[in-house]
Amino acid sequence: MTANASLLNILFIAAVLLSLSLRLSLNYRQIAHVRRHRDTVPPAFADRISLTEHQKAADYTVDRAQSGFFAIFTDTSLLLALTLGGGLAALADFWQHHLGGGLASGAALIYSVMLLSSAADLPLAWYRQFVIEARHGFNRMTPTLFLADLGKQALLGFIIGLPLVLAVLWLMQGMGDHWWLWVWACWSGFNLLLLFIYPTWIAPLFNRFTPLADGETKTRIEALLKRCGFRANGLFVMDGSKRSSHGNAYFTGFGKNKRIVFFDTLLERLSPGQIEAVLAHELGHFHCRHVQKRMLLMFAGSLIFLSLLGQLLDAPWFYAGLGVPLSTETPQTALALTLFFLTLPVFLFPLSPLGSWLSRRDEFAADAFAARHTSAHELAQALVKLYQDNAATLTPDPLYSLFYDSHPGASQRIAHLQTLENPA
Repeated sequence: MTANASLLNILFIAAVLLSLSLRLSLNYRQIAHVRRHRDTVPPAFADRISLTEHQKAADYTVDRAQSGFFAIFTDTSLLLALTLGGGLAALADFWQHHLGGGLASGAALIYSVMLLSSAADLPLAWYRQFVIEARHGFNRMTPTLFLADLGKQALLGFIIGLPLVLAVLWLMQGMGDHWWLWVWACWSGFNLLLLFIYPTWIAPLFNRFTPLADGETKTRIEALLKRCGFRANGLFVMDGSKRSSHGNAYFTGFGKNKRIVFFDTLLERLSPGQIEAVLAHELGHFHCRHVQKRMLLMFAGSLIFLSLLGQLLDAPWFYAGLGVPLSTETPQTALALTLFFLTLPVFLFPLSPLGSWLSRRDEFAADAFAARHTSAHELAQALVKLYQDNAATLTPDPLYSLFYDSHPGASQRIAHLQTLENPA
């Protein structure tokens, strides 16, 4: 092993150990912190959330965090098995032997890793849905529906994903030293196309969408859209209740294909004024161009990482350092692509707080927009109901939140809305 390969090997092992220890310690902290505050409702919520509801949220949070230990060990074990354990090299040799060195063997290698990853995640997904969600009264999904969703996702992944994979591998092999620019353009275009077709072609395969009925809620929403200058291709209600009692609202698509979607469970629980405030928050993301900014950030990140992969593609030490010695028969492009994006997350995990902070900042900005166009009090009341209905803990561990939480903590968010409602 060369010096570069040895150094990368050491860095990779260190990154895996750091990521593993951080994830485990954060999980332990979350469980301990939530349990420690289980018997006392935070003062800011004492008049709106009962001790029973607070304890239910704590127990639900602890159950989910405990199941996370399985995910942590499964992810780490699979990663090490595929890299230092020789699994990825064995798969590459297998497909090379049976399909040759063309695009077919490269696509087979990529899909094999995706299939192994999905198979490793399946037991935990089943446990969370039919044990944890059911235990706390949230599950409405049947095993038949669960398996049907799984089959649809796999079929869509194959029908939509296979042309992209083949195109990427072809570009990597045929576009010379600057192949990564062509791949980046292809990847970016694919994501934009997916965003455009998702509302009308993909989402209806999993849920039923019906136009929002006439009434006070629709009247208030249409007035809000007019005030905010937002044009949408319809207001829809999604039958989220067939899978879960959790509630939500979102808008999807872009250009003239934007849709506003409400879960039926959300409409059942909130008043028209609260629904209007929740939608105003979502429109705040649109007004502040958060979606566009995140897409630009994603495109910039993918460009950087693909250019880095372009430098590593022909470097034998890159493969050797990650436990996958390169042979002349190995389909190099697919192996490089799989190996790079398989190992990248462990190197990036310590940067998770940055992404979470950016997301929480956007949430505060969207709340401020909602307070200007509706009622901060109504939004605060809606959030409290959502915390109740979704059993979201009011007392997360601060360090855990720093890494994982895309939304501000309940106490911070409600306090911020109170300042918007009653500015100094």
